[in-house]
Amino acid sequence: MTPSTADLTTALDTVRDPISGQGLAESGRAAPPRVSDGVVSIVLDVTGLSGDARATLEAAINAAVSTLEGVEAVRVAMTSEKRGRRIIAIGSGKGGVGKSTLSANLAIALTHLGFKVGLVDADIHGPSQPRIMGTEGLRPTATEKRLDPVPTSFGVPMLSMGHLAKPGQAIAWRGPMVGSALGQIIDADWGDADLLIVDLPPGTGDIQLNMIQKHKPAGALIVSTPQDLALMDAARAVDLFNTANVPIIGLVENMAGYACPHCGEISDPFGKGGAEAAAGTMNIPFLGRIPLDIAIRRASDAGMPPAADRDDAIFSAIASRLAEWLNKPPV
Repeated sequence: MTPSTADLTTALDTVRDPISGQGLAESGRAAPPRVSDGVVSIVLDVTGLSGDARATLEAAINAAVSTLEGVEAVRVAMTSEKRGRRIIAIGSGKGGVGKSTLSANLAIALTHLGFKVGLVDADIHGPSQPRIMGTEGLRPTATEKRLDPVPTSFGVPMLSMGHLAKPGQAIAWRGPMVGSALGQIIDADWGDADLLIVDLPPGTGDIQLNMIQKHKPAGALIVSTPQDLALMDAARAVDLFNTANVPIIGLVENMAGYACPHCGEISDPFGKGGAEAAAGTMNIPFLGRIPLDIAIRRASDAGMPPAADRDDAIFSAIASRLAEWLNKPPV
């Protein structure tokens, strides 16, 4: 008895896509299966998945499909869409909302999901990524007039003005010089990195405009604290990207609740739920919350971002939602 396509599809949907959480057929991860002489052939899109995740999926598919009556063998052909390097801009309307912390941790968490990621610190006047990523004091080399990114301990190559300027040096540059520096960083030799996470400075100034005009992002993710003033500025950042036809991936709320390390009581010094409500008003996805946690601050100051721990739940959850957006087929 030859199994029907419906039976095969139902079996495939018992296996979950590790990014979307949907069944493999439902999510589009697996193409409609074919069967001939008892041999089931399945084409599996493994874009964005690590080698371990691919092996786990193949084993799960074999286990789910081989039990069907009439199936003698299961063959899984894996394909991966080759895309050009994409830029994801991490922006905010105002400073001090944790944008750099989110950028660094997202870059690391995305590598755990199989992406090849580079990190750009585009805050020319106030670079902080070398501290967060533990690369202070390192200097990039150059090959044929192109910068070579600085390696990190987390598998994420990166570049920042903090690698090019002397420690503590004020970078008092005007627009054209800033644009030139940004261009050299983004156009560096990123090797096989297929994704650049760009940590933008706060606001909607020269660097944002230069980025949009010369290095248009595939999408933008906006960070805000729950308070009204920060959300007002976040709305301006959203408007800038909307005006430039850069898709808004979603809004992340940082400093969302503080747990007292002594008594465990939760307080909300910056308010509660404001970013989620604002996302609903602006009709953009809400991607998650990051608490006001002294452990995150200490880890960042020590050059050991929390996402380096594969057991991290906070940043990995947001990275998974970003990965889901990245893996959507082009419209």
